[in-house]
Amino acid sequence: MVDVRSAVAADIPELVRLRALFAERPDSGWGPPPEGDAWRERCAESIAEQLFRDTMRIAVVDADAGRLAACGMGVVDQRLPMPHNPDGRVGMVFGLVTDPAHRRRGHARAIMAELLAWFDGLGVERVNLTATPEGDGIYRDLGFVDNPDPLLTRSR
Repeated sequence: MVDVRSAVAADIPELVRLRALFAERPDSGWGPPPEGDAWRERCAESIAEQLFRDTMRIAVVDADAGRLAACGMGVVDQRLPMPHNPDGRVGMVFGLVTDPAHRRRGHARAIMAELLAWFDGLGVERVNLTATPEGDGIYRDLGFVDNPDPLLTRSR
């Protein structure tokens, strides 16, 4: 059994550390990171601003000595209503990462279950995510399928 909890302000340094593990992986599609660590301070500030909003949930699994083993984030995006989504809300899961020393212990699956329960409790009927090859099987086991809408990206 994996214990998942909501992140608190004291977790911010660890959330930034895990975000770096996620963002700086070679297959991220972003290329090598730019010089410096200014993004880390901005990331910490952004987490602090959003941590307790009703539209964001950060789920974490503790390791030991104040460290986190894993984290995952969910946000609710308000879009315009449409026939298949009458309230227009769409969930997005991102930044699901497990520290390499704690992988293959069910942390990602437990975090996903927690985030999906949170979305369900809010009545959010559609949840999107992008999957790494390592996470694809977990997401498909949880009911995720290929999206008919192709995702295109523009970076400047």
